[in-house]
Amino acid sequence: MTDQLTPDPAATTDANNVGFGTVLGLEFVETGPERVVAQWTVTPNHHQPYGIVHGGVYCAVIESVASIAGALWFGDRGHVVGVNNNTDFIRATREGVLTATATPVQRGRTQQLWQVAIVDEKDRTVAHGQVRLANIADADRIGH
Repeated sequence: MTDQLTPDPAATTDANNVGFGTVLGLEFVETGPERVVAQWTVTPNHHQPYGIVHGGVYCAVIESVASIAGALWFGDRGHVVGVNNNTDFIRATREGVLTATATPVQRGRTQQLWQVAIVDEKDRTVAHGQVRLANIADADRIGH
């Protein structure tokens, strides 16, 4: 996916909305190596049996925005892959537009750490997480 990523939010939205990304329905509104912001509208497809957003949706969104941010920062040097995702679910949500913002905590030669906050339309935090990414300079090392 790195080859398809640019600092253009519309292009990143298009590149991300394939496969599993279509279920999430993220629309990227800001993309760059210092910060990535994406929004999505909660639908019943995001719900667990009790009618609230499934925690796995938050994990997937956090991993997606952090990975895109990390890939934009790492750029032409290679690819990034997630090696740890730690997500806390803070407020139950049933509907509305949610916004995820990724910012760097640490970026180094071999790894990066990004934090992601997800807020609702009233700017209340609904989930918060962090993703550690491995920087892979040799793409052949990624499983095929």
